[in-house]
Amino acid sequence: MTAPTAGSAPAGPGRRDTRQRRLLRDQLSRQEAFVSAQQMYDDLRASGDRVGLATVYRTLQAMTEAGELDVLRSDEGEVLYRQCGPQHHHHLVCRSCGVTVEVDGPAVEKWAVKAAESHGFTEVTHVVELFGLCAECSRR
Repeated sequence: MTAPTAGSAPAGPGRRDTRQRRLLRDQLSRQEAFVSAQQMYDDLRASGDRVGLATVYRTLQAMTEAGELDVLRSDEGEVLYRQCGPQHHHHLVCRSCGVTVEVDGPAVEKWAVKAAESHGFTEVTHVVELFGLCAECSRR
């Protein structure tokens, strides 16, 4: 999963720079954790921005399809979104507070290539998410 950094997504096919997209991009740039569409909607409403919930869902989906956001599913099946750096990476996610750290995985990358080649696969992609307790939550 890769994504441009905050504010770096150019306009173009699937990337119309609408007011809603700018609002969501700005809101997401301040998040350390993956957040749901409902959380985004609630945060925008609390800050006085008038954006409909359906618009939030549509805009997050368009941003995901354009490669601006990373996505994961919570244990409850809810889709969560995060604006990440542009390089391929994996996530280390706190199960308690949701804080997320981007991590490189060179061993995972080598394994994925080797596994794909040994089975004759090409154009393979992968997603690795690690879940645990961050240092702060571990102290509680």
